[in-house]
Amino acid sequence: MLPPVSVIIPARDEQDSIGAAITSVLASRGVELEVIVLDDGSTDRTAAVVLAMAEEDLRVRLATAPSLPRGWIGKQHACWVLACEAKHDVFCFLDADVRAEPEAIYRMVSELNVVERDRPERALVSGFPRQETGTFMERLLIPLIHFVLLGFLPLPAERWSGLKNFATGCGQFLMVRREPYLASGGHSAIRASMHDGLQLPRLFRRHGFRTSVYDLTRDASCRMYRNAGEVWRGLGKNATEGMASISRIPVFTLLLFAGQVLPIFLVVSVWTRQDESVFGLSLLALASGYGIRFICAWRYRQSWGGAMLHPLGVLVILTLQWYALFGKAARRPIRWKERAYRTE
Repeated sequence: MLPPVSVIIPARDEQDSIGAAITSVLASRGVELEVIVLDDGSTDRTAAVVLAMAEEDLRVRLATAPSLPRGWIGKQHACWVLACEAKHDVFCFLDADVRAEPEAIYRMVSELNVVERDRPERALVSGFPRQETGTFMERLLIPLIHFVLLGFLPLPAERWSGLKNFATGCGQFLMVRREPYLASGGHSAIRASMHDGLQLPRLFRRHGFRTSVYDLTRDASCRMYRNAGEVWRGLGKNATEGMASISRIPVFTLLLFAGQVLPIFLVVSVWTRQDESVFGLSLLALASGYGIRFICAWRYRQSWGGAMLHPLGVLVILTLQWYALFGKAARRPIRWKERAYRTE
């Protein structure tokens, strides 16, 4: 029998999405659950929406966030506060813009409880929902999350090794056991991080716990951002703990630019010079990059228009990474959800 789950949803000014998120969770099958939503200083009707749903379904609870302590990022503080409120021993951290299919939580808690011979049980499982996109910038950049992840992280190594450098996850959908979460410090140990999807699995592995990441394309969906400004700011805040570090960005720039952007310029250049030998190699490199991107578009139900503009997307994402790095070096604050954070 599967253990019951506390579904934890931090919410700050989410009146337009929180109702649909809760409704999708309440429709879950095969697992007992509660839903706890933290109203994190919202200035809209987020709390009212949750309270109305709590009156209709006793599985729903609303908590109110205390003042944000110094040195904490808002989401990490909200998740930690809610974890302390949860009554079950499995926590599912869910973003307010995620829509879970009826089998999603059941499948993930099943994975969390898989016991394999000679291997410790998993303490954390995470998954990447299907990323819905609407505007041009969303279609251009959001699908590159899968492309970069699959291109630079060997998933067998992520799944079977315990090395923290292979650990990753998605902050939109994270599920953990209570004991290892508290033993490692959970979100309180990454309080200054902007990227719990990356840092929480690494934290667990540093403490000797096992983690795994999964494809949730058929089990959940999420629309992260809704305009170009949100895309730029959202990906930029996460970049400071991803590619945009002085040790990583030269390598990523070389590999992505040389492998995904440069071939299209070479194809055009050598075609005009009628150099058949170089043209063939350049065309092969271009076809390889596009081939992988098209496979991702098909497998993860991504925008075909964004896939056609793949080299442009890679060029823009590299520009964003360098922008984030220079911003970090200049100690420019990161602004998100009407709050400003300074990164070290």
